[in-house]
Formats: sequence, structure tokens, C-alpha cells
Amino acid sequence: MNKSEILEFLNANTTCYLATVEGDKPRVRAMGMVKADENGVIIETGTFKDVYKQMSANPNVELCFFNAKDGIQVRVSGAVEPVEDIELKKEIVVQRPFLKQRIEEGGYEAMGVFRLKGLAYVWTFQTGSEPKTYVQL
Repeated sequence: MNKSEILEFLNANTTCYLATVEGDKPRVRAMGMVKADENGVIIETGTFKDVYKQMSANPNVELCFFNAKDGIQVRVSGAVEPVEDIELKKEIVVQRPFLKQRIEEGGYEAMGVFRLKGLAYVWTFQTGSEPKTYVQL
């Protein structure tokens, strides 16, 4: 897959697994990606959550997207950077109405938005034993 195809795959398979580190322990959880485009992969979480604290303390993460039907997995690794763009935060709240109450109670500061511009690796059952190739996102 090239960069464009990877971005298309990510946007079609928005549930991903986010790996972080807390101290010397790995932590993984499912996340709903906001979007992926030429500017990177956008994820959002509450600033009160452990995952926010983990990414703030150690920005090195990996996202894993999987389409079981097609047997395709895309992993994206790199360092996240915080995004304070209020217009993006407003866009996310429109997409995710369940966040409205959090914003009403804690303001947009309650939203932790991060961008990942990392390396993507595509894995399939057919290519799983081949040498890895990476695509810069």
C-alpha cells in the first residue's frame, strides 16, 4: 500500500488499538481514531484519563488498525504531539456528540487531542513473512 491507500484504509477502519507505556509497563486499549490525512493521524481522549497522562509523559506510541474480513493490519508508530486547535476540537465534538457534556463541564481543556506523524507498516496473511517496508505518514 502507498500512503494514500494507507490513509484510506485507516479512515475506513477507525477502531484501532493504542499502545502506550506507563512506567515500565505496556498499556493497550481500543480507541476510535478521529481522522487520518496528509497532516497525520488524529486521536482524542479526555485529559483526566491515564492514557492522556501516558502520552504526555512518553509520546512514543503505536496504533494498530485491523480489518479482519480482508486480513489486513496497519501499524503506525511514532511520537504523538498535542494539538490545541480549537476548531478541530469543535469539529470532533460535532462528530462525537457524547463529548458535549464533558465540554460543558470542563471546557475544551478537557479534550486531549494528539497528532501522530509516524511510520506505517502494512501486514497481511499473504505478506506476513516478507521483509518489513515502512511508509512515512
